[in-house]
Amino acid sequence: MSMRRNGKKRARSETPGSTAHPRNKYSDNPPDFASLASLYPSFKPFVFFSGGSRPRIDWTDYNATRELTRVLLLHDHGLSWWIPDGQLCPTVPNRSNYIHWINDLLSSQIIPSSRGNNKVKGFDIGTGANCIYPLLGASLFGWSFVGSDITDVALEWAEKNVQSNPHVSDLIEIRRSRIIPSEDDVTMVLLGVVKDNETFEFCMCNPPFFETFEEAGLNPKTSCGGTHEEMVCVGGEQAFVTRIIQDSAVLRERFRWYTSMLGKKANLKLLISKLWEVGVTVVKTTEFVQGQTSRWGLAWSFVPPATRKIIAPTPVSKSSLLSFMLEGIKRQYSAADVLLSVEEFFKSCGASSKLNSNTFSVDIVASSEQCNTITNRDDVDSVRSHGSSLQGPQDDLSFRILVFQQMPGTLLIKGSLQHKDSPLSGLFSVVFGSLEESMKSKFCR
Repeated sequence: MSMRRNGKKRARSETPGSTAHPRNKYSDNPPDFASLASLYPSFKPFVFFSGGSRPRIDWTDYNATRELTRVLLLHDHGLSWWIPDGQLCPTVPNRSNYIHWINDLLSSQIIPSSRGNNKVKGFDIGTGANCIYPLLGASLFGWSFVGSDITDVALEWAEKNVQSNPHVSDLIEIRRSRIIPSEDDVTMVLLGVVKDNETFEFCMCNPPFFETFEEAGLNPKTSCGGTHEEMVCVGGEQAFVTRIIQDSAVLRERFRWYTSMLGKKANLKLLISKLWEVGVTVVKTTEFVQGQTSRWGLAWSFVPPATRKIIAPTPVSKSSLLSFMLEGIKRQYSAADVLLSVEEFFKSCGASSKLNSNTFSVDIVASSEQCNTITNRDDVDSVRSHGSSLQGPQDDLSFRILVFQQMPGTLLIKGSLQHKDSPLSGLFSVVFGSLEESMKSKFCR
């Protein structure tokens, strides 16, 4: 998750795909409009060539964005695709980020799979006429899907897009959701759509972000279309994702992972608190950035997480003072950002932490179970511990992390063990090593 400093959102690079998923083929190679225009005559009228600058398209032209999506799906994924006027037109690079993140979740094994045949089945809530997620998931990874929706147009065109691609059509089922008659005409999300005894590896959703159709049209820089049903619901995305959470609390382990995209970072905190209230075991978040567009991913599970037993290092590793350097720090980050990230690293694993901004230090107290969670940080953002601990304070691992500015772009991170006689002191180097790996991955070029 991105950091804030002095209440200001850090600036994002203007390079398209600057922080896209590393396995997204567009992360370092944004679409070449000139090449696509030469290969696909239907796309050429939408491309503008001006002097020595890069060719561009008019992002406010719905026909241009729709044709770009069509040629990218055909050129890069071998998919035949179309949608009628007015239906939500997805951007392929942005949607690819979400699909690759789902694959990361499934590959991490922090939540073990119950399927012995390694076949992955996903559920796309509100697949739309575009059916983009099932098509990408089936073509990239061979996943099978159920895609749900409520309108006749969405169901008809989603089915057309599936049948237009016989090489993946057997993997995708389009299913109708029903509307529960009420004052607000609530749409069924998972309950009533998922069949009895049906299980899935994951669900995903691009929810209606907005509370009103007027709010949905406030961005004058893009034109991706979208019907009222695709863009708007009472209470906006917060209310819609809350309904997914409520359904997940009933279905629980019938899904290995529940996930949703969010358009507003401000909604994350409230939704995460709702997740802990319904008893989830794991929460994971991420940020999707593609060009000038930011979205956030939220994932959770009710399946008990897999854990690796930590073997304490030999006595030679029981150093009470450890350190590492962060060199080549990305320009947008400061020592304050790193300090906050150190605190969040341990807090999200359940450890007690106390940050002192005057001394640029964080005091940490972690139990053996929390140490085990910390060493799995590459797999999970937040894990809820099971059961109560009978350990006394003397049995916890207590240490202090300090952040020192060495020179521009370089920080020194020091760790000092507070109670050397603790039974967990041998784990200090393991925990500190996990911190080093996480900080270097996040902040260094």
